Amino acid sequence: MDKLKVFFDKFQNVMEEKVVPVATRIASQKHLSALRDGLTILIPFTVIGGISLMIANPPVDLEVMKPTNFFFQFMIMWKNWATDWATLLTIPFHLTIGIISVYVVLGISYRFSKYYKMEALPNSLTALFVFLCVAGVPQSINEGSFIDVSGLGASSMFAAIIIALLVIEINHWMIIKNLKISMPKGVPPMVAGPFEVLLPLVVNTILFIVLDQVIFMITGSGLTNLVFTIFSPLISATASLPSMLFIVVLTVVFWFFGIHGDNMVSAITTPIFTGNLVANLDAYNAGKDIPNIIAGNFTFIFGLAIVYLAILFNMNFICKNKRLRSLGKLAIPSSLFNINEPLVFGVPTVLNILTFIPSVICIIINVAIAYGATSVGFMNRTCMSVPWTLPAPLYAFLSTLDWRAIVVWIGLFIINVIIFIPFMKSYDKQMDIEEQSSME
Repeated sequence: MDKLKVFFDKFQNVMEEKVVPVATRIASQKHLSALRDGLTILIPFTVIGGISLMIANPPVDLEVMKPTNFFFQFMIMWKNWATDWATLLTIPFHLTIGIISVYVVLGISYRFSKYYKMEALPNSLTALFVFLCVAGVPQSINEGSFIDVSGLGASSMFAAIIIALLVIEINHWMIIKNLKISMPKGVPPMVAGPFEVLLPLVVNTILFIVLDQVIFMITGSGLTNLVFTIFSPLISATASLPSMLFIVVLTVVFWFFGIHGDNMVSAITTPIFTGNLVANLDAYNAGKDIPNIIAGNFTFIFGLAIVYLAILFNMNFICKNKRLRSLGKLAIPSSLFNINEPLVFGVPTVLNILTFIPSVICIIINVAIAYGATSVGFMNRTCMSVPWTLPAPLYAFLSTLDWRAIVVWIGLFIINVIIFIPFMKSYDKQMDIEEQSSME
C-alpha cells in the first residue's frame, strides 16, 4: 500500500507540474473559455431534460417483465403510465436536450460578448438568429410553415459553436472599426445597443447563408452536418476490435469539443450494431452459437457508461471542491440511467484535458478487455435488446444473460475509478484556484 501511495503521489505531482499548466492555458484562452463557460449555462436545462427522459422511459421491457411480484407490478404500471402520458412527460426533454444547440449558441455567444465587454443580449440574439438561418429553416407543410427541431438538437452542436464564436468575432471587429449604426449622444445604452448590431447582423446573415449553400453544393449537406460529412468515411468500418477502438476514441474526441459524439457516429454504427444484435438474437433462439461480439449497446455499456460513472464516483467521494461535489450529487439520478449531459456540460468534460486524457485511456481499456473477455468465452455475447435507460451493470447482465458480465463491468469500473483519481484530484485543485482568483 505504501508503494502504491508513493506512486500515486508522484503521478499526481507530474500531473500538477506538466498537465495542469496546459489545462489552465486551455481554460484561459478566450474562445475556449467562452465555449466552456457558455456550456456551463446548460446545466439546469440538461438536468431537467434528463429527468424528464428518465421518467418517460422506465427501464422495462413488457415482453420480458411479467407481474410476478410487487416490484415488477410497479415497474409495469410505471411503463404503462409513461406510455400513456409520453407526449406530456417528454415536453421538458424536447425543449432542452432536444433543441440543445439553441442553448449552446446563446450561452457561448453571451459569454464571448461579455469577454469583449459588448452588449451581451443583442449580440447573443444575433448569433441565435444566424444559427436559425442555417439550422432551423422553416419548411412549408400543408399551407403552414414549421421548423424541424431535429436540426436544432445535438447533431448541430458543432455548427452552433462555430457560429456563436465567429458571429461575435465579426460583430466585435465591425464595432471597433466603427462599421455600425451609431446613435446620437445621450441615447440610453439599452436603446443604442440593438442598433449597434444591426449592420453586423445583416453581414453575418448573408455570410453564413452563403457559406451554408456553398458547403451544401460541395458536400451535399449543409454547415450543420459538416463534421459528420468529413468523418463518415473514417467511421464506415466493420465491427472489428481495431475499428471499434477507433470509433469509441473518436466519440470521446467529439465530446471533448462539445459535439455530441454518440450522435455523430450513430448513423454509421447503429445499422451495424443493430444488425449484429438481430443476428445474435436469431442464433440464440435457434440454439446456435452467437456470432457477433460487438452488438447492440456493447461499446457504450462497457465504454463511456463506465467512464462517466467513474467521473461521478470521483466527484462524490474523492473531490473536495464544493461545486464539483454539489454537481456530483445532482447528477446521480440521471447518470445512473445513462443520461450524462449534466456531467458533460456541468463538470464540464468539454475542453477539459484533465477528464479527456483518462477518458481516452479508460475507454480503450474498457472496450479491449470487454471484447477479450467475450472472445475467450469468459462472458456471453450480447444477444438481448434491453431498454437503454437501464442502469449499466444491470444492462450488462440482461443483454448477455450472464452474471459474469456484471463481474467484468464492476472490475472495469474499479480500474476506471483508480485511473481517474489523480486527474480528478488535480482538477479539484484547479477548480479551487480558479474560484479563489475570481473572488479576488
